[in-house]
Amino acid sequence: MTTSLLHWDFPLPRCHTGIPLGNGIQGLLIWGQGATLNITVSRAGFWHHGLREPYQSNATYKEVKRLVEARDEEALKALFVGKAGIGIQARPFQLGGGRLVLSFGGGYQLLRAQLDLPSAAVEVVLENGAGRCRSLYIRQAMDAELAWVEGLEQPDLQPVELKLIPSWDFLEAKLSEIGLKAPERWEGSGVDPKVMAIRGFMQCMPHDDALTVETAWDRTAGCLFVVTALGDKAGRGIADSMISARPLDEVRQATQQWWTNYWLDVPQLDLPTAEAELQQSYQLGLYKQAGMSTPGGVAATLQGPWMEDDAIPPWSNDYHFNINVQLVYGSVLPTNRAAHMAPLWNLVLAWMPALRQKGETFFEAPGAMMLPHAVDDRCNVIGTFWTGTIDHACTAWMAQMAWMHYRYTLDEKVLREIAWPLLVGAFEGYWAMAEVSEDGSLTIPLSVSPEYNGSSLSACGRDASFQLAAFHCIAQIMPRAAMLIGKIADPRWAEVSVKLPPYILEQGERPSDKGSRIGLWVGQDLAESHRHHAHLAGIWPFQTFEPHAEEHWEIVGRTIRHWGKMGAGQWTGWCLPWASIICTRCGLPDAALAWLKWWRHVFTNVGHGTLHDSDFSGAGGGFGWRGLDRPGFVTQAGFHEIMQMDAAMSAVTAILELLVQSRADVITVLTRLPKNWRDFRFERIRTEGAFLVSAEVTRGKVIRIGVTSEKGGLLKLRHAFPGEVHAFREGKIVRSIPATQIPLGEGESTLLEQSIEAGETLEFVPA
Repeated sequence: MTTSLLHWDFPLPRCHTGIPLGNGIQGLLIWGQGATLNITVSRAGFWHHGLREPYQSNATYKEVKRLVEARDEEALKALFVGKAGIGIQARPFQLGGGRLVLSFGGGYQLLRAQLDLPSAAVEVVLENGAGRCRSLYIRQAMDAELAWVEGLEQPDLQPVELKLIPSWDFLEAKLSEIGLKAPERWEGSGVDPKVMAIRGFMQCMPHDDALTVETAWDRTAGCLFVVTALGDKAGRGIADSMISARPLDEVRQATQQWWTNYWLDVPQLDLPTAEAELQQSYQLGLYKQAGMSTPGGVAATLQGPWMEDDAIPPWSNDYHFNINVQLVYGSVLPTNRAAHMAPLWNLVLAWMPALRQKGETFFEAPGAMMLPHAVDDRCNVIGTFWTGTIDHACTAWMAQMAWMHYRYTLDEKVLREIAWPLLVGAFEGYWAMAEVSEDGSLTIPLSVSPEYNGSSLSACGRDASFQLAAFHCIAQIMPRAAMLIGKIADPRWAEVSVKLPPYILEQGERPSDKGSRIGLWVGQDLAESHRHHAHLAGIWPFQTFEPHAEEHWEIVGRTIRHWGKMGAGQWTGWCLPWASIICTRCGLPDAALAWLKWWRHVFTNVGHGTLHDSDFSGAGGGFGWRGLDRPGFVTQAGFHEIMQMDAAMSAVTAILELLVQSRADVITVLTRLPKNWRDFRFERIRTEGAFLVSAEVTRGKVIRIGVTSEKGGLLKLRHAFPGEVHAFREGKIVRSIPATQIPLGEGESTLLEQSIEAGETLEFVPA
């Protein structure tokens, strides 16, 4: 069912519905209606940083704890407010570039568009009143801030009117408040007489690099070029110089080669025929992953390189580390594109001195690191949300992600340079927070569960299950990491594993709520629908306990049932793929699939754009804004829509989790299928241990599992073959493996162990 083409129908009335082109730096969104095609142009890293010298809070964990115990909310919040206070004047944010507007003559109207995935070329089809169609093609270089439109020279599309509108023209009132001036604009001819109709502008910032957006029409090439540049490269003439420096055929060839290599690397899925929408979500997600986390690009933020042209991006298009960055990058490893982690790790490496300074100040502990939940590209805190700033699981989750990078690739450089410092920093912070209770157990006296109860005094408590899971995760990883790089074991790691509870148990208030379930923190049950499934983080992402283990499964069952009763009314887009992964890990594949379908139906728009809030009246907090109180209110400037990339990427992760999971050094493959999945296959999903896993299902039965090892080692494979298994190497049986049934609480599966050499591929089939 894999397709090489994805389709859109016009009208696409807002930039959020646009077809994306991205290379990790330059972002385009293609949208429009009638005779007008719009291309929203943005450039990742175009920041307004506000104050020249950002305020550095001197808050400490002890002081926060004292103020919470004293119920002094005003003083508590004041700890995290800088000299300039709050508001747009003080807040760093990224800003979009502008909008290229193409209006066509000849009676032609926008009809449809399609994206050719192998080449990442967008075809825009126009039709006139006589039914005649004309096509434009839009492409983007993957190694330069350059895109181009082909086909505008067709005579019956003339006259083509072109406008280049800076974001300033939409946002003058807001931007002038913070000291921005109107951009410099120009029109004219290039140095080379073959280039004509140059249009451009340069938007300067008070204290930051300027952005230039320039277009140039090249009559010889028959192309309209779009070029962006930041900082030293900004200024008049950038398009002319870039076009002159490199033949377009060379750019086309390099671009095609980049995409060919990309699609060869990523896993190929052929999902059941009935799952056409899920298949499209997977392929479009892979495409967006390529465009927002491109090696050599800017580390991906909430929206990556795609930003509105008529609004300041929500939440500054910054780095959110209480889940969002992790979801954005979570698909990179199982899709076999570990190189896409490089921009993020380069950023974190540059931040490490600041992370250590923040951690040692806040925790008053040598070696501690602190990564606040929302920061700009300089690691400066954005906003005054104090409960997010002290959420230490942000640091721990990034440390775990670096460890997972090592586990998926066995790249010891990543382990030594990224994972180990973050692991140490996360552990030392948690150890500084921990105290010994009267019964000898460890406790975290003040902790938060992300965003529950906002930033009020009721937003924190003792032993938040989210923080317990994160602390356990770090303590479990550190002995393994230390052994690999020759570090001396620290007895505190084992102490955490023995003395810290895995989660907090809460008793329901009603008589029917029999037994205990996982709570948010001591005395705080999940009392309402909430978008952070943080109390379930021990299941995923931190994987600190196996939900089907005898000591956990009844508690987990009660917790999942209560979670379901609270419902999804306050969830946002990224909540649903996360919920899907949790359900998969609990042996509930049909629930996992249902959440993915609900996400696709409710939290994507007419252009398949992935949203923070619902595009569906009455669900996910969307009730009323679409259809009840604002009938027909669909203008670009007024439409309430928040674009965010984390759900699109975590949907890819969730789809792969339905097929293959890495669980405590065991690769679990198709042990339980959605009930209506009969015939499908997949190839080369990457797992921990640097294995690439493939499988095929016919009539609801697994008939083949293939495993290729990059580095060699012991393969531990949990599968659903009913009895004896034959292992083949190059078509010859190398071993027959008897069945050993392992109960999972979700039926029976079989665990086999097999040594495998580096570069070797083994095929497993039922005897």
